[in-house]
Amino acid sequence: MRRCSKRIILGSGSPRRRELLAGLGLDFTVDTGNNFEETVPPGAAPETVPLLMAEGKSMGFHRPLEADELLITADTVVITGDKVLGKPHSREEAFSMLRELSGKPHKVISAVCLRTCAMKRSIVDSTVVYVSALSDGEIEYYIYACKPYDKAGAYGIQEWIGYAAMGRIEGSFYNVMGLPVHRVWEELRHFD
Repeated sequence: MRRCSKRIILGSGSPRRRELLAGLGLDFTVDTGNNFEETVPPGAAPETVPLLMAEGKSMGFHRPLEADELLITADTVVITGDKVLGKPHSREEAFSMLRELSGKPHKVISAVCLRTCAMKRSIVDSTVVYVSALSDGEIEYYIYACKPYDKAGAYGIQEWIGYAAMGRIEGSFYNVMGLPVHRVWEELRHFD
């Protein structure tokens, strides 16, 4: 099995991204030090937001990279219609997001930036998720049980709501969790 010759740094505090990257059998450290302010430029198309954020996080890393280091940063958004759903800031906002997703498909787009001091490569992956109609009681239960405030679109597909209401997807399951690991694995060969 091939291994990356670089010392990999995951520039994300997401437990899901740590779990997914570890699933590739790679050694890495986590360093979330960053100076990037996550703001979307006015007029930015919804599909471009994750790439802008992933690359911004990479360039905002708190120190220069050493010659043998590879930094991986990522961002995930949920898009319904022309609206980007980020992380909810309250129970009410989470409820509103889940009500909006109930009974219809939406897109999950993740972007990943892989960067050394000499090279940068970015990837974008998209998955369509079909959500069954959810009752207010089911939404309330999920918010109470899983507290999805750190998740784009107010849900984690690997949690109760994914088991109960997301029976069909088109694309990568892991992309919906926040890191398209199959694409990351493909890109790592460029950094040996």
